[in-house]
Amino acid sequence: MMEEGVIRRFGEICNLLVVLGPTASGKTDLAIRLARRIGGEIISADSRQVYIGMDLGTGKDLSAYRRGGSVVPCHLIDIIEPTEEFCVFDFQDRFYRCFQEISARGNVPILTGGSGLYLDAVIRGYRMPAVPENQRLREELAGEEMPFLRRRFLTLCPYAHNTTDLLEKKRLIRAIEIAEFEQNQPRETEPPVKIAPLVIGIRCEREELRRKITARLQSRLEAGMIEEVQQLHERGIGWERIDSYGLEYRYIALHLQGKMSREGMFQTLNTRIHQFAKRQETWFRRMERNGVLIHWIDGADDDAAMDLIARRTA
Repeated sequence: MMEEGVIRRFGEICNLLVVLGPTASGKTDLAIRLARRIGGEIISADSRQVYIGMDLGTGKDLSAYRRGGSVVPCHLIDIIEPTEEFCVFDFQDRFYRCFQEISARGNVPILTGGSGLYLDAVIRGYRMPAVPENQRLREELAGEEMPFLRRRFLTLCPYAHNTTDLLEKKRLIRAIEIAEFEQNQPRETEPPVKIAPLVIGIRCEREELRRKITARLQSRLEAGMIEEVQQLHERGIGWERIDSYGLEYRYIALHLQGKMSREGMFQTLNTRIHQFAKRQETWFRRMERNGVLIHWIDGADDDAAMDLIARRTA
């Protein structure tokens, strides 16, 4: 049952609830439980769950939105094919549309996910104009080798965080195209939507998080994650493209190509996911240094989150 007083006060002070945390911390389940309590709809901030057919490798569990009672609406999941490109500009544009539609229905938009760049783009209102194709530049770069293209991109963006753009030639050329366009264009002064977020972060004890990550990886492998990657390849998606989808897809692809044993794949992937969780936490700390106020709670505790929401909107 919705907690009417909280939702009314929330709407007067904030217009977006954000639930963030490292991978395996339980942020999606917490966001769903909060949505049921305050009449919310989920907007996913996950750079890979947008892809149709990429389920186990991305941690996509649509049944979670149906468990425990009424169905919680979710957005920006399963919206494009794995062969299509999707970047932070696309995410931000679609987020704003979802946000306005949810708000118009009188519901609370709840943004959750582990892609720090996507979260930051909304919370801090990145200014990102649409970048048209530059056919002349594309033809100029088409014959260049990857090392040259990487150097050119890093000259333009020395602090680039999205290293997947450096792995595939088509994406790298597009990244250069965007970077050069942005250098020569004035920035927009205001984002299209004014966001007033309340940001809740899940804090997990290190060893507990490590245990959860390992258990979740084992569960996903048993559920058919290797077969999922094999099916992507059988649909005509090349190994290079699969590699760009990130950790689970990269190392399972190496295993399927005979370049890594199953045990070696598991151990390496497990280690890399732990390292990824640390990088997520580093990103969240950087968001705080850049002025984002994150209210931390211990574990995915919806009562603690509701208490925090009530206090902050009192």
